[in-house]
Amino acid sequence: MDLNLIKPMHDDYTDYLRDESRAIGQADSISFPKNEYEVASLLKTLYAQGTPITVQGARTGLAAGAVPRGGHILNLSKMDHIKGIRQSADGHFHITVEAGTILSQLRKRIEQKKFDTADWTNESQQAFEAFKDEPALFFSPDPTESSATIGGMVACNASGARSYLYGPTRDHISGLRVVLHDGQIAALKRGDYTASGRTLSFPTLQGNQITVDLPTYIMPKTKNASGYYIEDHMDAVDLFIGSDGTLGIVTEVELRLQPLPQTVWGITCFFSEEAAALDFVISARDTMNQLASVEYFDGHALDILRYQKKHNPGFSKLPILPDHVNTAIYVELHCQEETDAVEGLKTIGQLLEKAGANPNDTWVARNESDRDRLLFFRHAVPESVNMVIDQRKKTNPMITKLGTDMSVPDQHLKQIMAMYHRMLAERNLESAIWGHVGNNHLHVNILPRDDEDYKKGKALYDEWAAEVTRLGGAVSAEHGVGKLKAKYLEVMYGQEAIEEMARLKQYFDPKGLLGAGNMIEPVKGEVSQ
Repeated sequence: MDLNLIKPMHDDYTDYLRDESRAIGQADSISFPKNEYEVASLLKTLYAQGTPITVQGARTGLAAGAVPRGGHILNLSKMDHIKGIRQSADGHFHITVEAGTILSQLRKRIEQKKFDTADWTNESQQAFEAFKDEPALFFSPDPTESSATIGGMVACNASGARSYLYGPTRDHISGLRVVLHDGQIAALKRGDYTASGRTLSFPTLQGNQITVDLPTYIMPKTKNASGYYIEDHMDAVDLFIGSDGTLGIVTEVELRLQPLPQTVWGITCFFSEEAAALDFVISARDTMNQLASVEYFDGHALDILRYQKKHNPGFSKLPILPDHVNTAIYVELHCQEETDAVEGLKTIGQLLEKAGANPNDTWVARNESDRDRLLFFRHAVPESVNMVIDQRKKTNPMITKLGTDMSVPDQHLKQIMAMYHRMLAERNLESAIWGHVGNNHLHVNILPRDDEDYKKGKALYDEWAAEVTRLGGAVSAEHGVGKLKAKYLEVMYGQEAIEEMARLKQYFDPKGLLGAGNMIEPVKGEVSQ
């Protein structure tokens, strides 16, 4: 191995000690490998030395999974090549990318159908010629941060608004290459290696056979990115998706693309009462099949946007929010024919009237320019909340927001929303709530004003985790577990399941050095929030 790959930490690398969770860690060294061979060499060297290893991409995660607790940072941002395309027997196109590939850049390449194919195999170049003749295709997962890397999305099984229709990242991964702790490489294609019950076997490229008994716990039947994905007869690919870099280092990902709908319309609906908004959501879920996303914004989130619109020039293009509304629901229609979208819009109007809302209180985006304005509205909410917290940090550096990522089954949507509002009010905590209400997956963001608020918010988070678990939900629906939510896995699954997860990790990581501190592994060192 080229020893120059490993660089001692100094001030130029300070940003690599944190991610979007606002947590801050510590490390002794960092590397930026350019290919899989260098990753394997680094792992063999560092693992033999007993050095904890934290893998990073673009550090857009919200659970501190990329925040180091000592040891070495292995940053994959220089591994961003698009390596080829194939067409499977069912007609789908699959594109292979390195783990450091940025989502927004990949989307642009796919949309424009422009790739550097000089190093591609003949088979890939032939598939690319067929790809160019196809109608528009896309990779559907859409986390808020489009600057995320594909490897980071795999690490936490990211999803986003459109997961309501298309599902999370897992549903669009057809293959992985994973470097294991000893430098061996597993090249996995979906369907090639599946578990016999809960015993999973697959080979490495070096000729060794991996055979492991999987945990016995049962995952909740709701949107879930909590802990290792475990099912009877599961695919080997799925074990590594959502594993937070704790079982191996994903270096390549094969993504399955799908046709982009011919007609995409966005509609923002406004309500003067939250109860009417939830009634609308439930009715729309029950009666409409064109919905790609169903997003929620509470009154506090809307008030923050009103303030930004009035006082911050950077938010001047925000549309003017009606004064009488306190809840917004954004829905996106994906249809093959415009007539289907027109019918969907009519149905939305009828459901709004049924819920007691005014169909005239809507914004409808029928073209890309108008949709961009609505997406700016959607993304402005978390950005504005972060700005509020950053301002408060100037007087109290220890303050940070507390954001939940929990989901519950459909029948408990109203109950969980009522609980959030009641308990926040009882503790006099400032908050803003938004998120993927179609999946009963809300991000409750507590905005502490002082240390006491922060303590009350942390305690509230604990209570919510217990109640969500009781209702059959998940403590993390899309952000993964990382370090910040590790303690909630035991709340959700129980101590026996945590011990099973630990045994699984020990099989792949005997020294407990990979993704140190993520999910279940106790390590030395501190991460401050």
